[in-house]
Amino acid sequence: MDAPRASAWAHHVRQALRLLRARRTRIKPFRCPLCGPSLLVQLDKHELAIRCARCGATPIAMSIASVLGAQIPNLGAAAVYELSARGPLHRFLQRKAASLVSSQYVEGGVPGSDVGGVRVEDVQRLTFPSSSFDVCTSTEVFEHVPNDRQAFAEILRVLRPRGVLLFTVPITLNANTRERAAIVDGTLVHLLPPEYHRDPAGGQSPVLAFRDYGVDIVVRLNEAGFSQAEMIYPAGMSWFGCRRPVILARK
Repeated sequence: MDAPRASAWAHHVRQALRLLRARRTRIKPFRCPLCGPSLLVQLDKHELAIRCARCGATPIAMSIASVLGAQIPNLGAAAVYELSARGPLHRFLQRKAASLVSSQYVEGGVPGSDVGGVRVEDVQRLTFPSSSFDVCTSTEVFEHVPNDRQAFAEILRVLRPRGVLLFTVPITLNANTRERAAIVDGTLVHLLPPEYHRDPAGGQSPVLAFRDYGVDIVVRLNEAGFSQAEMIYPAGMSWFGCRRPVILARK
């Protein structure tokens, strides 16, 4: 095993040990949408404690990979932009897409620059030329973006005609979006008590959530200029009862 893969495996093991609750552990064989035959392990009663033993994917990554496979049958011919430079989905896209560009947001980093071998981008002001990609993907990103409407417009700009955005965010299906924080004249203003989310791919400290998304997220995407937006569940699939709706928006 090479050094990067060994390091990633060690990271998953450390995460698993932190989550372990022996009385709640369940294991079963399954076919992972990202890496194939594997074991599904549940270490606790929440979705981040459910993992593929082989690649470390959670039900979040499994949901988007399942929908990707169903909605983008020509992924092997697609130029993909992923809003993360690590994690199981990133590794899956490295193997399956014709080409992959990935990036991370770095506080104070210059968009378009390189920090430690990783491209820096702010999704609110991307540095890519227009019509650069066929597909854009992300997991648990847009709730942390101060101006998500501007970010959606930027993704629309860099997608090619008939391009597709697929992503997950935490979402409440019986309510509309609620803003939790905003940047006003350059100052962070909390509209509700601060809430921080863990990074499901690991490797970062908890990140401030600017909003709680609701079912009106499809309206926000249409208002940004996408021709069609919908929520799609992985067909006939769940992992110990957990799965996520995947938001799909077409240019």
